[in-house]
Amino acid sequence: MAHLLGADRVTLALGTRVLLDEVSLGLDDGQRIGVVGPNGAGKSTLLRVLAGVQEPDDGRVTRAGGVRLAMLDQRDDLAPGTVLDAIHGSADAHEWASDPRIRAVHAGLLPDVDPQADVATLSGGQRRRVALAALLVRDDEVLVLDEPTNHLDVEGVAWLADHLVQRFARSSGALVVVTHDRWFLDAVCTRTWEVHDGGVDQYDGGYAAYVLARAERSRTAAVTEEKRQNLLRKELAWLRRGAPARTSKPKFRIDAANALIADEPPPRDPLELSRMATARLGKDVLDVEDVTLAFGGRTLLDGVTWRIGPGDRYGLVGVNGAGKTSLLRLLSGRLKPDAGRVKRGKTVQVAELQQDVEDLDEVADLRVIEVIEAEKRSVVVGGKELTAAQLVERLGFTRDRARTPVRDLSGGERRRLSLLRLLVGEPNVLLLDEPTNDLDTDTLAALEDLLDGWPGTLIVVSHDRYLLERVCDRQLALLGDGNLRDLPGGVEEYLALRRTALTAGSSSGPSSGPSSGSSAQPSSSDETASTGAGAAPTPARSAADVRTARKEVARIERRLAKIAELESALHTQLAAQATDYEAIQRLDTELRALAAERDELEEAWLEAAELTT
Repeated sequence: MAHLLGADRVTLALGTRVLLDEVSLGLDDGQRIGVVGPNGAGKSTLLRVLAGVQEPDDGRVTRAGGVRLAMLDQRDDLAPGTVLDAIHGSADAHEWASDPRIRAVHAGLLPDVDPQADVATLSGGQRRRVALAALLVRDDEVLVLDEPTNHLDVEGVAWLADHLVQRFARSSGALVVVTHDRWFLDAVCTRTWEVHDGGVDQYDGGYAAYVLARAERSRTAAVTEEKRQNLLRKELAWLRRGAPARTSKPKFRIDAANALIADEPPPRDPLELSRMATARLGKDVLDVEDVTLAFGGRTLLDGVTWRIGPGDRYGLVGVNGAGKTSLLRLLSGRLKPDAGRVKRGKTVQVAELQQDVEDLDEVADLRVIEVIEAEKRSVVVGGKELTAAQLVERLGFTRDRARTPVRDLSGGERRRLSLLRLLVGEPNVLLLDEPTNDLDTDTLAALEDLLDGWPGTLIVVSHDRYLLERVCDRQLALLGDGNLRDLPGGVEEYLALRRTALTAGSSSGPSSGPSSGSSAQPSSSDETASTGAGAAPTPARSAADVRTARKEVARIERRLAKIAELESALHTQLAAQATDYEAIQRLDTELRALAAERDELEEAWLEAAELTT
């Protein structure tokens, strides 16, 4: 297994904090590394150092000769121009359109992005997809990706995982990726690096294997620490009973005790989300009755009826722009429907975690501890009264960070603070819009532990399959046709529906949806009841035209692949018959004919591909 990249005793400090302390790592051909760790531990810094973007204070990073490396940063800095310019630069279409791998990247990441659109007009999610596509169409041996799943929906994350596994399946390069998406880590990565306290711990396997291995290490460390404490108690007890210090024996015992004390392992910052008291929830919670909502000329909800009862736990998935966030805003009362109504029970106390945590902007000048004290100075958790300072410390804010102004917090710290601010209000209905954004894996585990025991009603919008499958009893989908559909088969059923819709040339799905009363269990009527009465707008091209175009694209791609094989075989024959003039002429004629046919097919592919978008 060839060595591609290495870090030798790398040290880097940011201000007074040492992020990397004499870290040594190696990256070999065929490895797919997932990088995890607490927010602010230095994951992105490690990636920049490995990629050569940032120089370490000490140590060195080595790269095998000729190895090409590309890095995806969290900031999507795109050069001015069109989407195609950002991805392919000045390259002509015929230079890349014949490559099936590049066409697959376009289809997987940019199905709803106009290739001629100006990048300045793109949304944040579209910019992320374009930046990712620009990196994946290249032919680099080492890819370094910092949060590639940000802004991707469930479908995009699944495509990216499959693409990376296939790309690095046969020792053809290596991957290093920072992400908080646990499903993605398990699906893609063969090793895990945990960054914490200036060091990097290495584990075999993806996220599940990492969690098991870390738990085993913690158990072993606990056993070792218990033995050390027993020895320390014995030595200290002997010193209290022992002879005066003028003899040599007590000095030996003192040295032994000091050695045990010096062996004290460094503590890891604890992280815990505590469940506060929850206000009593009555029989009636939220009823969405025949609601219609349009935005920007598009119908997001078309006559949708959805009854949410006490204790219901729903996960919402769907294509970007389908209206998931708008539906949460309807439930919270921040948005009014164009038709129909949202009825709330008398005892309902809704708390909403917004996707961009914009609610913290109004308290940007306050310190962390002051934000929580403004809500409540103390709460009762597990029969024990805790102050606001104790609460924020449980959530990973050290005493110094608890005194930090909100405006100076990182993205992960802002989201943790928003969660805590919601919980101290003792709500009985939680609406969470992409709650996993910016959170590290330890905080996500704490959040899931909290939600496991949550007695109220829970609605979660997320692309994190791990979270949805862990904390939600039922999952629903907005497929972009104005309807809300129940998913008895969960995320896998949603992905199958999307594949079927794309194959059929239409993004609409069966118009069935949930209708639940006080029970969170699905019923047969839930799975078949219609939730939308309006018809989808007539597309500019008929479904038959789109299907025909897709078949033509598939036919051309098969022929292009065959031509590539024939050309490769002819080149091999040319090399073998280099001294046979007649054979060379014949083979050259065949090559010219194949090249002409390839040019014609590429033009036809571009025309057919236009009809499929």
